[in-house]
Amino acid sequence: MIRAQELYKEFELNRQQRKELNTSDTKSIAVRDVSFECHAGRVFSLLGPNGAGKTTTLRMLATIFKPTSGNIEIAGIDALKQPEKARAHIGFLTGSTGLYARLTPNELISYFADLYGVDKQVMEQRKLKLYDLLDMHDFQNKRIGKLSTGMKQKVSICRTMIHDPEVLIFDEPTSGLDVITAENIIRLIQSCKEDGKTVIFSSHIMSEVDLLCDDLAIIDKGRLLYSGTMESFRNEMKESNLTSEFIRIIQESRNATV
Repeated sequence: MIRAQELYKEFELNRQQRKELNTSDTKSIAVRDVSFECHAGRVFSLLGPNGAGKTTTLRMLATIFKPTSGNIEIAGIDALKQPEKARAHIGFLTGSTGLYARLTPNELISYFADLYGVDKQVMEQRKLKLYDLLDMHDFQNKRIGKLSTGMKQKVSICRTMIHDPEVLIFDEPTSGLDVITAENIIRLIQSCKEDGKTVIFSSHIMSEVDLLCDDLAIIDKGRLLYSGTMESFRNEMKESNLTSEFIRIIQESRNATV
């Protein structure tokens, strides 16, 4: 389970950043008092336009960023007081995750399994399951630097999950991928749900949201505009489809603040 309570995050701006943003402010507020819960065995989608605060929120949940204020609970652990303990229960995938180009997928996965203290036999069993699910067998011994974008994303996902975390945080997991690779990742998320894991992901692809998510939140300019079940969201929709309703909520909020 994930519990986020009144998350607030601001960043200090240096002189160059203030110049680029054409502002005299010394601080930039990325997230403002955001609260929601993600439950085991359910998929939670965090939606918002570019620059809305999604990635900052996910990185706070993953203990990469520390919130300026607010509280985070991961699998019953206070993530601010015990970040290392919380991190052991988290698998975090982001588009900016780097891979070691000279290693093979097998070498990289084994390395991270060792970091997490995973037994070698257990690691081999988990790796086989992930390789089957993601169709990775054909390139498991090729150098990562020679792999395609989709193949690298599969390696990143395998690394994210090799320690069998209870909580999975995916930031745009299918962005820029071909249809087949994206479908493999969607099947993986569905498998995680079936295994009773807590899954939160961000996506701009509404068909994925429609297919996968049980609960969702919409964020814009760091503020939470909606949080609830997908069933409730559909029942309350004023537009005919998810994309149009998402746009309506964003525009309505922005018009109200003008």
